[in-house]
Amino acid sequence: MLQINEFKENKEALIAGLKVKNFPNPEEVVEKVLTLDAERRATQQANDDVSAESNSISKQIGMLMREGKKEEAEQVKAKTAVLKEESKKLQEKLSSVEEELQQLLYTIPNIPHPSVPEGKSDEDNEVIREFGEKPVLSDDKKPHWDLIKEYDIIDFELGNKLTGAGFPVYKGKGARLQRGLINFFLDEAEKAGYSEVLPPIVVNEASGIATGQLPDKEGQMYQLTGHDYYLIPTAEVPITNMYRDTIINEKDLPIKNAGFTPCFRREAGSWGAHVRGLNRLHQFDKVEIVQIAKPEDSMAALDGMVEHVERLLKKLGLPVRVLRLCGGDLSFTSHITYDMEVYSAGQDQWLEVSSVSNFLTYQANRLKLRYRPEGEKKTQLLHTLNGSALALPRIVATILENNQTADGINIPEVLVPYVGFDKITK
Repeated sequence: MLQINEFKENKEALIAGLKVKNFPNPEEVVEKVLTLDAERRATQQANDDVSAESNSISKQIGMLMREGKKEEAEQVKAKTAVLKEESKKLQEKLSSVEEELQQLLYTIPNIPHPSVPEGKSDEDNEVIREFGEKPVLSDDKKPHWDLIKEYDIIDFELGNKLTGAGFPVYKGKGARLQRGLINFFLDEAEKAGYSEVLPPIVVNEASGIATGQLPDKEGQMYQLTGHDYYLIPTAEVPITNMYRDTIINEKDLPIKNAGFTPCFRREAGSWGAHVRGLNRLHQFDKVEIVQIAKPEDSMAALDGMVEHVERLLKKLGLPVRVLRLCGGDLSFTSHITYDMEVYSAGQDQWLEVSSVSNFLTYQANRLKLRYRPEGEKKTQLLHTLNGSALALPRIVATILENNQTADGINIPEVLVPYVGFDKITK
């Protein structure tokens, strides 16, 4: 959530940023925020004035009573009843204006970084760099949805029987590959200085609001019937919320956490190969990295997180390209995001496997996540960042497709100690 002072101090830049994000009617919305804030402050001042007058009269009543002027005291006391009613009305108005302002702020996205290109969709994203060689496969190469049937390692039909579409069952070496990847990603995160946590996969409404998944995005999340509980769409939500309503000691910054969780998303896929098989699921496993940093350090932290994800993909031997997302493809809460895509040879297409984002103070403002600089009394909002390191389904799909041979599927060398085999065979 943007801070009110940003609307006052950087009005034109804020409007320009909202336009980059293709936000409708930014001038009108910004003016509405400023009008509500002015009304809020005026109402608060009026209520403060009434309270001050009421306090002054209370003192006057006490003085008159001590002087034995009971009749005069009763006359003055009558005015306090009028002031009390006035204060009640002002407080009700203040609460109403504050709620309207809060709900409006919830609808306004974060402002993009100056380097974020303009654009309306993923077709307008900017390719920053590309590395790794695309594998050369035979003409009879297969996509992963054929390979998993051939080697009997993932069963979509059984998942559909148990739950529904988008909930696969991993079997045998498919399950071991999944477990091996999770352990590999967690070990690499630990080497990079991240502390592992295992958070709940169910969060309350306050947690969803604090990181920007709620309100207005309930349709993308699974809600538990009869509760304000939600299945998490990413470990970002519980891990970041560990620090909600917290003042961090400066000496403890930056905070670096990594966590593995299942993730759940209701988003409906469109028809076509790009959402087939493992390309888009309703339940999937992911290792998430989260950082909390001082404002002056967060962009360097973002670069470090991108480098960490790139190292993982290089160790897996996957062809990679890194993209800077355009305004139209940037998430609601993000200030700047880099996507990592891998080339999946069986499908002959690039698949997104990680997004790494800096949110500046946008989440921290909702979280009330602050720190107190040494030697200062006033607290400051911190910056939050997160990234996928990594999401498993498309990684698995690409490993299967890129390493297929006539006599089986080779396992990347770095994973062999984790899975206990070097090839998937029939």
